[in-house]
Amino acid sequence: MEFVILTGLSGAGKTRAMHAMEDIGFYCVDNLPPALIPVFYDLCDKSEGIQRRVAVVTDTRGGELFKSFFSALETLKAQNEPYKILFMDASEPVLVNRFQETRRKHPLSEAMQGSLEQAVRLEREMLRPVKEVSDYVIDTSNIPAAGLKARISDLFLQNDNDAITVHCISFGFKYGLPLESDLVFDVRCLPNPFYVEELREHTGLEAPVRDYVMNCKETEGFKTRFTDMIDYMLPLYIQEGKSQLVIAVGCTGGHHRSVALAQYMHDHLVANGIHATVSHRDITKQ
Repeated sequence: MEFVILTGLSGAGKTRAMHAMEDIGFYCVDNLPPALIPVFYDLCDKSEGIQRRVAVVTDTRGGELFKSFFSALETLKAQNEPYKILFMDASEPVLVNRFQETRRKHPLSEAMQGSLEQAVRLEREMLRPVKEVSDYVIDTSNIPAAGLKARISDLFLQNDNDAITVHCISFGFKYGLPLESDLVFDVRCLPNPFYVEELREHTGLEAPVRDYVMNCKETEGFKTRFTDMIDYMLPLYIQEGKSQLVIAVGCTGGHHRSVALAQYMHDHLVANGIHATVSHRDITKQ
């Protein structure tokens, strides 16, 4: 099991880091008291493979409970449980500015009689020993959101393609566009099996229709351009931090051409190591 303890300074980007880890397949729990970390570790470890990538966020929001942080680490070490610590950091001016912009309350502000600057300094001093034992430290002072996600992916992804999930969906234009679409391709320009009597009642998931659509000369040129475009764009989307992409392929009724080509794109992506899913929205409509 891959187990990551995510901690660090308030305002340094732990929430964004947690979301980035969720996007690449981690099961994340926020604001877990350190004393419960070994218990939660054991629960996940016994889940029979259900949760194999886990991240827990723990920090000074826990108040007195956070003082058990190193005791929790000792418990994990005593049980020979492997883990990594990711520490989120940022400069004092940046942290102060972030709290002022969001008007959020710093967890230690009351202890410092409401002084934000003193609260930031106190927390940094409190967490200095935690930072020193951390496996990874990310300073977010000058890192945009997309950049932070890229850093998280670099640390915890073995394959860059895992950073994005692509959903291919076929649909019929006469039933409207799928609202979740990022990219829409109109394949009504291709020969329509609807006008071939023996194919009309079948769908693009069946071999006769699929072969008719995929083997015509017009589709040959479309397939090449379709795959070339998506292959070019995917790394750019990943670079920009996008974690999900919906590719919608539409024909008139959503039974024949769009089904065959959405399925084709799905199979192409999977063959190239991309995590992809496919659905056919209108295939059962009359």
